[in-house]
Amino acid sequence: MSTENAQPILTCEELVAGYIPEADILNGASIRVQEGEIVTIVGPNGAGKSTLIKTIFGLLTPRSGSIKFRGEEIAGRRPHDITRLGLSYVPQLDNVFPNLTVEENLEMGILERTKSRDQMERIYELFPRLGERKGQYAGTMSGGERQMVAMGRALMPDPQVLLLDEPSAGLAPAFVDAIFEKTQEVNRAGVTILMVEQNARRALAMSDRGYVLDLGKDRFEGPGKDLIDDPKIAELYLGGTARIDKPEMAPPAAGS
Repeated sequence: MSTENAQPILTCEELVAGYIPEADILNGASIRVQEGEIVTIVGPNGAGKSTLIKTIFGLLTPRSGSIKFRGEEIAGRRPHDITRLGLSYVPQLDNVFPNLTVEENLEMGILERTKSRDQMERIYELFPRLGERKGQYAGTMSGGERQMVAMGRALMPDPQVLLLDEPSAGLAPAFVDAIFEKTQEVNRAGVTILMVEQNARRALAMSDRGYVLDLGKDRFEGPGKDLIDDPKIAELYLGGTARIDKPEMAPPAAGS
């Protein structure tokens, strides 16, 4: 894990962006991601979380602000150029080719043909279910299986940073567990993770750091567990009270 003094692998500074003119979704959002971290962005619906991820990946051009990957400005670059630099993106919706098989979906993520077979075998090791169903059409799979296909395809270029947009959205509980476990496994293999997630408590609990985004701007930042335990953040953004450890009771006095 990187230290606070290390050069961030990814930074966003004062990003302003939106989908239509004069209607900004991001209003000066700033985040940093250290190499090796899992960083989660949480916040209410409409806060700009997915917009931030899409802007980083070049699906939206910011009106102002900066996005730097390893110190290089990438704001406004096209997604395929950003992929070649070392960032991959898994969208929340429509993230597989339903009329292609699992293996054909993975092949769509290939950048270097000479490395494709070795990388595909690594994907099958990470997601054994995909290896068992490599000839199955993605459109016939469950939501959790399709999410595995989408993550596998995004990992085919061997990225340094993986951008995940709501990876657990709409999944059955068993698949939610599996996706979070695989996300941690990908991170342990050396891939930095930046994730947007509505399952805020679960995601922050496994994150090195988190950001709370509201009205298009970062409102709070800190270690994931600290954000969970902050009463104000819990009440406003996490749907309940913070976890509070009860103090130990003093032993009874002699003779009582």
